[in-house]
Amino acid sequence: MKTWHQDRCSNYGLHLLILLPLVFHHVLAVTVYRKDPSPTSLAPGAMYSGPAAFNPIMLQAPAPPSNFATQVNIAVRDGPAPLGSSIQQLSSFFGFSIEMSVVDEVLGRSSQRINVPFLNLMANLVRRSGRVNIRVGGNTQETAVMVQNTTSGELLEKDYENTKGTTNSPPIVYKEDLLYLLRNISQTINVRWFLGIPFNATNPYRLDIMEKGQTILRDYLLGLQAGNEPDLYAYMRKRPSNYGPMDYFGDFGSLVYQLNRDFLVLNRTMLMGPSVSAAWSPETMWNTGFLTSYSQYLGFLTFERYPNNNCAQFGVGSSRDPQQLLSSYLAHNFTTSFVAPYINSTNIAQQIGKPVIMLETNTASCGGFNGISNSFAAALWALDYGLQMAYVNFTMAMFHVGGRNVYYNPFTAPATNESSFRQWTIGPVYYSALVMAETLSNGSQVLDITTSANLNPQSPAYVIYEGGHPSRLALFNFVSDPSGAHDVQFTFSIGGQGLGQANGTPAQVKVKYLRAGSVTQKINITWAGQTFGGLFQSDGRPSGQEDIKVVLCNQAANTCTVTVYAPSYALVFLRDDALSQVEYDPPQTYSTSVATRMRNTATVNQAVLATSNGHSRGTSKGGLGRTSLGIVSVNGAPGRFSKTRLKVKVLGCLLIVGGCSLL
Repeated sequence: MKTWHQDRCSNYGLHLLILLPLVFHHVLAVTVYRKDPSPTSLAPGAMYSGPAAFNPIMLQAPAPPSNFATQVNIAVRDGPAPLGSSIQQLSSFFGFSIEMSVVDEVLGRSSQRINVPFLNLMANLVRRSGRVNIRVGGNTQETAVMVQNTTSGELLEKDYENTKGTTNSPPIVYKEDLLYLLRNISQTINVRWFLGIPFNATNPYRLDIMEKGQTILRDYLLGLQAGNEPDLYAYMRKRPSNYGPMDYFGDFGSLVYQLNRDFLVLNRTMLMGPSVSAAWSPETMWNTGFLTSYSQYLGFLTFERYPNNNCAQFGVGSSRDPQQLLSSYLAHNFTTSFVAPYINSTNIAQQIGKPVIMLETNTASCGGFNGISNSFAAALWALDYGLQMAYVNFTMAMFHVGGRNVYYNPFTAPATNESSFRQWTIGPVYYSALVMAETLSNGSQVLDITTSANLNPQSPAYVIYEGGHPSRLALFNFVSDPSGAHDVQFTFSIGGQGLGQANGTPAQVKVKYLRAGSVTQKINITWAGQTFGGLFQSDGRPSGQEDIKVVLCNQAANTCTVTVYAPSYALVFLRDDALSQVEYDPPQTYSTSVATRMRNTATVNQAVLATSNGHSRGTSKGGLGRTSLGIVSVNGAPGRFSKTRLKVKVLGCLLIVGGCSLL
């Protein structure tokens, strides 16, 4: 199978990708559009002045509560999943939303230059869940214009002279090659995409991203968003001040009218809406007749929302102190109250057979908060939030990815001029995605037992059912206490027959822990003993030996006790087959065909790239590339640096920056 490229070297360059961790020269972000200095060291007593994504300053962990129960008993029902359990979910529930203006930073500079650390990060998830769902869009999709070539020759260009809205979003132009970049990623690793139709011009709409997207991405394209947060259009000065739900209803209708007359549109049933945030309630849109009028065109119902905002940095609203907000992210009731307004809509969606997606979310809008969004607290919060959304029947949730000037990134590339000696920085929320892919399997049903078991809001718990039987427990401890005095002993018993035992509780269980020394810790978080390290230390592969704990149970008493450390998340596998679903072979390291420097040269095997159909789970198709000299691989074996990797293997065409030349 050939990889896709739109123009040059069709017979020579299609099987040859230069995969380098290069990013765009200017440091941009989803919500903060300004240039920044290179990261600097933090001298004692000095203020940090570098990019937000690498800010090392930590908050103080909240003091342990005085009325916190450390001995907890849970009764787990065997048999059919109890009434109130979720619909059957997919293991790929947790995805990412990448702001369109930073695609070149995160994904790659062109269809021929994919960032392999990104591929490695996605491969980690694909090995566990089968695929990853990614939305490319956001504020900058609304004004995006597709062109054959940009003035600079780069993948996309931003117009800083005409930024708009609260977050100073720049209009962008992008090459059609962006779609081939997405296609080539999907042919290498099983990633599926959501895109956005620009909504700044409605007469007519620019449908080229729909026309070309369907043609180029084909089955890798899942849906197309019709309007990004239309309830904020008036506020962001994108529409008149009186723009309301019926106006969006009309705009959506105009879009449907146009695409029904566009013979280049291959599929008219994959639109996504209404994508409102908090300004309009979902019911406000349903009351317009939106669902009944446009149901046949809607592939997904979508929303976007953040629990807080840090927009004061743009002069909007009052300043908020992250230290005062931190404790709210460490309480289950904060999450349940945030998700509750969508329960009616997910019930409606079940009646009409539409999946519901939280298309864009994270810890806080306008870039998040330092000390919260980039700390272990965010990792725990995102897991609780994700499981709560799954419990109330969302089908996917996309956590937003911006540039280097935001705090909440799941992963951040170094600046281009530092990519020869720095690697990627992996944020806490990426760990959440990794853990979520193991917490849910395809067909899982989620049950929140926090209230029914009378648990503390800082130690919530979920039961994951598979085939009608409990297969996993998801246990939290939001408290920070290195002394161990606030570790929680969760004692559970499984009622009824099942699990292949004489009684409900198995003879032993296996446990994986997501851990850090404090809820405010920013780096060196571990999942089952493995980590992505600290700032500028990751090539996308976890390092260290995997550590799975075995806990012996008391079958005579029909009880089993698992320690949940303060702080941590414990994933308890009640059956060996539940654990085997997330076990995978050690990764394969690939060799590159073209190298431009001695170190940090990202790699991928051409044979795999040329023959992969994107549905990879094993080592031969979903393997991980190497960008480091002498790095320790996931199985603990030291990596080797081969001199042959430095040789240019000419396959009829030598790829260089911006294109190729025939030899």
